Amino acid sequence: MFTFHKQVKEILSHYPANYKQSAVIPLLDLAQQQHGGCLPVSAMNAVAKIIEVAPIRVYEVATFYSMFNRTKVGKYHLLVCGTTPCMIRGSREIEDTLLEHLGVKRNCQSFMICLSEVTKDGLFSVGEMECMEDVTPKRVVEIVEALRRGEKPPVAKIIEVAPIRVYEVATFYSMFNRTKVGKYHLLVCGTTPCMIRGSREIEDTLLEHLGVKRNCQSFMICLSEVTKDGLFSVGEMECMGCCVNAPMITVADYSNGSEGYTYTYYEEDVTPKRVVEIVEALRRGEKPPRGTQNPKRINSGPEGGNTTLLSEPKPPPCQGLDAC
Repeated sequence: MFTFHKQVKEILSHYPANYKQSAVIPLLDLAQQQHGGCLPVSAMNAVAKIIEVAPIRVYEVATFYSMFNRTKVGKYHLLVCGTTPCMIRGSREIEDTLLEHLGVKRNCQSFMICLSEVTKDGLFSVGEMECMEDVTPKRVVEIVEALRRGEKPPVAKIIEVAPIRVYEVATFYSMFNRTKVGKYHLLVCGTTPCMIRGSREIEDTLLEHLGVKRNCQSFMICLSEVTKDGLFSVGEMECMGCCVNAPMITVADYSNGSEGYTYTYYEEDVTPKRVVEIVEALRRGEKPPRGTQNPKRINSGPEGGNTTLLSEPKPPPCQGLDAC
């Protein structure tokens, strides 16, 4: 059972009391650690009580992210990079080598999430993870055997790596800006649901109202110029996690330096008219209300009130996990 101890209090201390539901992912991660690498429904329910939300809100997170395991895993859970560059360079061979060497088979929970069986000694299991580093079939067997002997394979110490390794990370992720941005960096959701619901019109409205142009670093990363007063710039962000409230923007607030920095100021259900109002409120030093900007909705519920999920929802399947 998930226990409420000092680590839970420490996690909650990082969030305002009225926003403690934001702690759902670190709390689920802690719960999974307490349960030996798997996440039973009982732990999900405990997290729901701690952050005071309906259990379904926790189930949604736990079943969306592949980092949460709903089957038992080994003492050493070996995660193989599954992104396109790794597949081109032989990650499937790496995974097959591990499965053959350990004598276990894949156990797919869905078309996206496949974990292997656990070895009979309980030491190893195999899964998939996105965006990692390079390794060879020979080296992966050496790592497994080193772990079996209780050794820790060498890893680069923090910072003590060639600069190119840092450049690779900084230029890969769009969250790192390599041009100047405004005090308020307005990020427009660019995923398909938001585009269908008008995010391009939202972005064009912001650019026109602020009098700035796009400045594309690559075909994927486009940041605007900064307004002459240094207050605003416009960019794009992927998957803000609330497609039902599309289109949306978030405000990366650099106005108070690193100590007061926030990246979670979400404005949902925005319209061209409303984003202009939000910009002008920020210009006056005001903080617009977060969440849905549609007065007829409550959070992500439909206009006029809920029409589904009117009773207690069932928990997700546990893939045969006894603890469920």
